[in-house]
Amino acid sequence: MGARFHHFRLTGAVARISVRWLGAFAAVSMCLMLAGCQPEMDRQPKYLPLSPSTFFADGRAGRPLVDGTVAHGSIDRDSMDLPSDSNNFPFALTQAVMERGQQRYNIFCSECHGLTGDGNGIIAQRGVRHPPSYHIDRLRQSPTGHFYDVITHGFGAMQDYSSQIPPRDRWCIIAYIRALQLSQHAEAAQLSADEQRQLDNMVHTTGGGQ
Repeated sequence: MGARFHHFRLTGAVARISVRWLGAFAAVSMCLMLAGCQPEMDRQPKYLPLSPSTFFADGRAGRPLVDGTVAHGSIDRDSMDLPSDSNNFPFALTQAVMERGQQRYNIFCSECHGLTGDGNGIIAQRGVRHPPSYHIDRLRQSPTGHFYDVITHGFGAMQDYSSQIPPRDRWCIIAYIRALQLSQHAEAAQLSADEQRQLDNMVHTTGGGQ
């Protein structure tokens, strides 16, 4: 009786071990099968740019554009691209345009050019070459198209911002730059009567008239 019971326990233990090994073997086998089914990410079936193709009659993988295709944003760019010697804006200047220009300028330009356009932004203060002040005669007299060209294509150490700033926002920034220039070089005779009174009050308050 005892021998049969011992044999039964031994047989059950062997069975449990066999089931565990079988389960482990099945799991490993499944992982290997799944790994074999997944294509290597760097060897995907695809055509590289300008690569040849035997599928198309012309032997090229790259296909020509469908007739009449218009690139996204191209119409907007065409209407905004004024010559670099132009001194115009492609749309009317409004309070909303100026506010948008100030916001975009503070985000993209002020770190180098400074909040007032003096070329003493936070990056310049940390040792990077200072950009020229917007208040020098050369840039005050430069046409608006020059600024658009510089933002679009870059100039000197300045990279282009064509991928970060849409065409309309570039003009909003230029409008704000013009406002910054005017703020430092406005003629008193160009001010309205109300603005003249405000200026006089500031002068008397700060003692600037002494």
